[in-house]
Amino acid sequence: MTANGRPDHAEPQLVVIPCGSRKLGSPAPAADMYTGTYHRACRKAADTLRPGLLLILSARHGLLDLDDVIEPYDTPHGAADAVTARVLLEQATARDIVGLDPVVALGGARHAGLVRAVWPHARTPLAGARGMGEQMARLVAIREGRGLPPA
Repeated sequence: MTANGRPDHAEPQLVVIPCGSRKLGSPAPAADMYTGTYHRACRKAADTLRPGLLLILSARHGLLDLDDVIEPYDTPHGAADAVTARVLLEQATARDIVGLDPVVALGGARHAGLVRAVWPHARTPLAGARGMGEQMARLVAIREGRGLPPA
């Protein structure tokens, strides 16, 4: 921590959080669509990091801005019709965000792997966690201002 109580790391230019299987039942902005506890915990931790840009990685749509209105869907990461690393790279290239640094990926291994396919240098503070409970504890630590674990 710095003297002013801020975490001792650079504010990320980009944070990418996962979508979630629990969703609203009607079209909504991506910021509101995902209602699950894990997604919300990732969102709160991401907000604490004060990134220049916060995106949701949707299994169906790829990179979403918080205000992108989408329909509910039932596509998990890893499904045959789920977004691929190639699609994410195309989306990031079209947005001109491939060169952003630092980048933080908050999410499990599958999510982090997709993000790292575009941003190999992305920090993945939930990597190596021994289950959902440990991931949630790390998200709470980030939200409480204890910063990101060492890279």
